[in-house]
Amino acid sequence: MKLYYSNGACSLSPHIALREAGLPFELVRASTKTHKLDDGTDYYTINPKGSVPLLELDNGERLSEGPAIVQYIADLAPNSKLAPPNGTFERSRLQEWLNFITSELHKGFSPLFNPATPEAYKPIAIENLKKRFSYVDGKLEGKNYLMGDTFTVADGYLFTVTNWARLVKVDLSEYKDLGSFMERMAARPHVQEALKAEGLLK
Repeated sequence: MKLYYSNGACSLSPHIALREAGLPFELVRASTKTHKLDDGTDYYTINPKGSVPLLELDNGERLSEGPAIVQYIADLAPNSKLAPPNGTFERSRLQEWLNFITSELHKGFSPLFNPATPEAYKPIAIENLKKRFSYVDGKLEGKNYLMGDTFTVADGYLFTVTNWARLVKVDLSEYKDLGSFMERMAARPHVQEALKAEGLLK
């Protein structure tokens, strides 16, 4: 399999999932700015959306959209328990978290990364994000991970997106349970491997 990624982007989430699942894969970097691979290939010829992540299977099939990719990865390695079994209520709960992270947190950061966003709107975007993170902080109280004591692909996604806060000056220091979660995540060996592979950790 190939994972098309960009350093520190949302593709870090499936990158972590692949390492946690113990699956063999190749990393292929696609710049989110130039939309080219390191060898000069136009990334739009591989993914017309131009976005990462993209997972290319050995049979040539390609899957885009992070929440779909991480669930596919989890199902390839069921013994890793990265996702509850399909058809269970717990799987729907995992999907609820993945949808929340992608729509409320991931997209909530978009205005802060967009140079065209008016400065006057940025405090509003930050306040909206902090309300969402306050909700997450409350849900993490008394838990190691979003689903309880078991790490799932939703945790990798939350870790990836929450890491962006420092890049756009969103202060999350008041959220103690979220802070503890981030420390737990950063200490996981496979998370450290992914961060090092993307040049995000020395």
